[in-house]
Amino acid sequence: MTETAATNEQISATLVLPYLNHAVRMYEQKYASRADIDAAMRFGCGYPKGPLTVLDELGLDTVHDQLAARYAETGDNLHKPADLLTALVGEGRTGKSDGRGFYTYANGEVIADDETPSADDQPQLRHDIKKVGVVGTGTMASGIVQVFAQAGYDVVFVGRGEDKIAGVIGGITKGLDKLIEKGRSDEATKEAVLGRLTGATTREALADVDIVVEAIAEDLDLKLELFRDFDRIIKQGAILATTTSSLPITQLADATSRPESVIGMHFFNPATVMKLVEVVTAPATGADVNETTLALCAKVGKVAVSCADRSGFIVNALLFPYLNDACLLAESGVELSVIDDAIKAEAGFPMGPFQLLDVVGNDVSLAIQKELFAEFKEPGFAPAASLEKVVADGHLGRKTKKGFHDYS
Repeated sequence: MTETAATNEQISATLVLPYLNHAVRMYEQKYASRADIDAAMRFGCGYPKGPLTVLDELGLDTVHDQLAARYAETGDNLHKPADLLTALVGEGRTGKSDGRGFYTYANGEVIADDETPSADDQPQLRHDIKKVGVVGTGTMASGIVQVFAQAGYDVVFVGRGEDKIAGVIGGITKGLDKLIEKGRSDEATKEAVLGRLTGATTREALADVDIVVEAIAEDLDLKLELFRDFDRIIKQGAILATTTSSLPITQLADATSRPESVIGMHFFNPATVMKLVEVVTAPATGADVNETTLALCAKVGKVAVSCADRSGFIVNALLFPYLNDACLLAESGVELSVIDDAIKAEAGFPMGPFQLLDVVGNDVSLAIQKELFAEFKEPGFAPAASLEKVVADGHLGRKTKKGFHDYS
């Protein structure tokens, strides 16, 4: 597709149709519920609607036929309509206009059906959570500390030095002051939040926490060492959580003598603003630990979605192949800004793919795409040459003032 031949609609279809198809396959595999897939992309990426809702609105038959035509043209497995999509269309479940697609509709509105959870299914706290531990002092860790403290929990956070501890306190204080300036908080609330914080430079301070969330660097060896230490230090019955976005939680669980207590709690950055938390269970994670973590997310004002331990979880597994496809489209001759503008105009996404890549960091994006390719062995997931090149050139995005776009 050349730039002169590409319309906004064509660009959007090229990138969005495989994304929708991948979401169907994720649901078909029972990796996550329809509601959680849709919520993950809405609250994790800021998309106006989740992919399965979009499919219902576009018409499953329409999307199926468009994918089939693309598959006939490209032979790319990512364009082959998902088996479930074909089956639903065959059953006459073509979407919102016909009253049944992935959801059920009456008078144009979603209504309860046999997949709708009942109010009695709301997760409950099966563990008593009073004190929270956080390991790390970076942006993500600081945000998580603030989220729990603002929700009324006493928080012990561990950093490598007093300067790091002071940095967290200073950052949270600054954030609370901004809320006060905007009229969304007051001095009494600020003092109460700060009064719930205890900084420490040794992990032994975590001995009596009810849940600990680690938010250190994405380095498997560092995290394995940390979880072995958690096992030694922290009381039995406590929940051991990781906010990793990419590393295998099962390996972290296996580093302890209590894998049933280990779970993923993937916050999105900035944690104080983003509503989504992916709650990720390893094979040995206890049902009580999973339910408590889901309930805890709700208590601190987050939207929790459930999934199992595999590369990308929900959001990254759907997002990064789409971003990789954008790189491939650009390599075919379509200008970056044209692609960015088309996606915002047609799909309603808050950022174009190259704007988002530059915000995430092209090195981070490449690493995630490599992990997805290694896990799923899907040829279409092989990292695009242009993504590899910007990273090799040191153009990592906004953090280096240059990525796919120039920010100097």
